[in-house]
Amino acid sequence: MAVVAARATRLPIYSSFAKEGNLSDLFAKGEAISTLFNVLGLGTGIHLASTICSSMQGKLVVAPLLSVIHVYSVCEEMRAAPVNTLNPQRTAMIVADFVKTGKISSPTDLRYREDLLFPGRLIEDAGKVKVGRSLHEVVRPSKLQQFKEAFPEEKFLLNHGSRWTDMILEHNATGEDALRGWLVAAYASDMEQLVHEPSANILQEAYDKMNSTFSPFLAELQAKGWHTDRFLDGTGNRFAF
Repeated sequence: MAVVAARATRLPIYSSFAKEGNLSDLFAKGEAISTLFNVLGLGTGIHLASTICSSMQGKLVVAPLLSVIHVYSVCEEMRAAPVNTLNPQRTAMIVADFVKTGKISSPTDLRYREDLLFPGRLIEDAGKVKVGRSLHEVVRPSKLQQFKEAFPEEKFLLNHGSRWTDMILEHNATGEDALRGWLVAAYASDMEQLVHEPSANILQEAYDKMNSTFSPFLAELQAKGWHTDRFLDGTGNRFAF
């Protein structure tokens, strides 16, 4: 089944890299590399089976070692492929870089910085935003209207707390909506470190600052190759209002 799946997906992957009709060259080189490593792997397996792995102790030593090498190789392979869709971790890193340095990172810049093991870690420079928690865990029903009226034209709710900021998106929210909310949270966190004001005032000032910077920010973000028409929040909860 693994071989069938690999064969079925290989050509579309090659096609995505093809430029100016060089698909045949890509396919030939890709298959040559695949054949080379298949032969090397087969030869290595035969050699290990007849030497180190001929005993049970050898198998117990070599099998975990090869498994670790395999997992490491897969992780590096995943890191090497730049992904240009927005998810919570990539959005947080983009916003953190922009707020801290004024520069926008490209998918290539972020590929080796993305944490594959702990993708849900909070990034302080991005406002320590948690996205996708249940609405009842973030906002009391009696205060829902108040939170919605804070940013009535937006498709997100923000609850700015002392430890982190919760953001909940509407069902039809896009990557642009997530970026807007994340920028507000990041600016609010940055302002909070400089001055001590009520949270409501800080959020409003952060929202005004976001509106003044969002258009050029979004234009440069899209020029870098990011897709902002969707936001991949996995199993995160959204709301309809």
